[in-house]
Amino acid sequence: MRVQRISSRSRRRRAAALSAGLVGVLLTTAACGGGAGEDGGGGAGYNAGINKVANASDKKGGTLKFIGVQDADSWDTTRMYYGFAFDFARFYSRQLVSYTPAPGQKSIELQPDLAKSKAKVSDGGKTYTYELKDGLKWEDGKPITSQDIKYGIQRQWAQKTLSGGPVYVKDVLDPDGKYKGPYEDKGGLDAIETPSDKKIVFHLPEANGDFEQMLAMPTNSPVREDKDTKSKYTLKPFSSGPYKFESYTPNKSLTLVRNKHWDRSTDKLRKALPDKVRVTLITNPDERDKRLINGDADLDLNQRGMEVQGRQTALKQHKGNVDNPQSGFISYVAFPQSVKPFENIHCRKAAIYGTDHKSVQTARGGPLAGGAVAPNMLPPVVPGHDPKDDQYGMLENGSGANVAKAKDELAKCGKPDGFKTTLAVRNTDKADMKSAEAIQASLKKVGIRVEIDAFDGAQGSSIVGNPDTVKRKGYGMVLYGWGPDFPSGQGYGVPLWHSDYILDNGNNNYALIDDKKIDKGFDEAIAELDPDKAAEKYAEVNKEVMKGGYYLPLTYLKVIQWRSERLTNAYSSDAFSGWYDFVNLGVK
Repeated sequence: MRVQRISSRSRRRRAAALSAGLVGVLLTTAACGGGAGEDGGGGAGYNAGINKVANASDKKGGTLKFIGVQDADSWDTTRMYYGFAFDFARFYSRQLVSYTPAPGQKSIELQPDLAKSKAKVSDGGKTYTYELKDGLKWEDGKPITSQDIKYGIQRQWAQKTLSGGPVYVKDVLDPDGKYKGPYEDKGGLDAIETPSDKKIVFHLPEANGDFEQMLAMPTNSPVREDKDTKSKYTLKPFSSGPYKFESYTPNKSLTLVRNKHWDRSTDKLRKALPDKVRVTLITNPDERDKRLINGDADLDLNQRGMEVQGRQTALKQHKGNVDNPQSGFISYVAFPQSVKPFENIHCRKAAIYGTDHKSVQTARGGPLAGGAVAPNMLPPVVPGHDPKDDQYGMLENGSGANVAKAKDELAKCGKPDGFKTTLAVRNTDKADMKSAEAIQASLKKVGIRVEIDAFDGAQGSSIVGNPDTVKRKGYGMVLYGWGPDFPSGQGYGVPLWHSDYILDNGNNNYALIDDKKIDKGFDEAIAELDPDKAAEKYAEVNKEVMKGGYYLPLTYLKVIQWRSERLTNAYSSDAFSGWYDFVNLGVK
């Protein structure tokens, strides 16, 4: 989910006060649960939702209450790209295949959803055939057909009207961009056939081992043509899932109620326990944390973790209500090769060796709130992750800087006395700002003088995502974050490392990597249909990226996540970057 993307791209809002009755509830909770003990706070226990299910239950009823400080980029499944929106969309949308409702790594295994089974793959991995289940219905009771699925997928081609979401399936099925989309070409895309209402066939020009992973993204949900309101669809998507929109006020609130035409017998992946799902959006993250602790809400919609004050209170007084999941995201610095002297690999390596990784980890909140020091660019939740791939010794000597090697690399790059550069960082992310200051302080000791330029994170795609702007501003270092769009090396690494993804605007290959060996490694991994063999190939691509010194990985991000006492069936899912699997939560 790209940068939230951090998904890959995400944000949120909302605010409120505490009633006398809730104060009484809090006092009772404290008296029963204790203070800072391992299970303090009366919850299911510290990390009870990590690799297991906290408060396992199938009890139905009640209202599940989310609170967030950022609305979705879009609730239209075609246009969304924030990670939490992908997770939330499963309340009201279904796909041909989706993820296993289980904690941890088990979750990334695909299961049939609208389809009776996973794809029948033929023609050397280029043809995928699905039969739909019986009894699938829209929120108005009409049947969901293969044509509805095709139409929903075809909306990805309508980029003039529906831009913003991922277009993996579009790029795979129509690499030359010949199809004009459903609003301009009513004939439809030839690469998707619907020989009957219950059958859909995809014809790929080339084999792609992650094609089913792509189909599991909400982007490929069915949309019924007569209900398509185009750019206004985000205000009230038409439901194929267990819930439907009742009301939505952007940046303020969203309420879902049960879709009476959803049939549990057709859906083994969604428990759909609450009667109602309510989202409240505010602007202040500290206020969000207060409301969570006070019992006004059950969990954070954005899943970005608690702020300093909130997490300190939670860990000290309510530890039993806290989980510390490993997210799918990484914090890193990229070195744009268009900005001198970072076209020189030795100058890049000097900055890598000269960074005190321990101080950066501390700046981000330490091991619990900042995450583990990252020796390479592939996060733990992505198949192919290799914790032993530590080419720069980042885990040695207490993760401090290697001054001697940094100075040796400076001499090799012709800058024995160091050099000046500018580090670009989002002003909307406190942890990023603190990381930048820690990098600045440690690099100063080896002679690399870093000026920090904070930019508006909301404008990132047109600032650091514009190579001309990066070169003009002299951004030799770009500090950012990233997570997988879907859990594979392709869903994570292609936009960062492949030369085809160097874009004039909205670029994420900040380092401007144009490396034939890396591109060839991706081609081989993508064509591999065996996921274990593909993971090995992606691990090799990651090694090549690190060998080139294109990136300075900082930490594999972790967060302190609040889980209310009312929540049941809560577990961290690797399929959703370590966040809770929203659609299977219940409330006491």
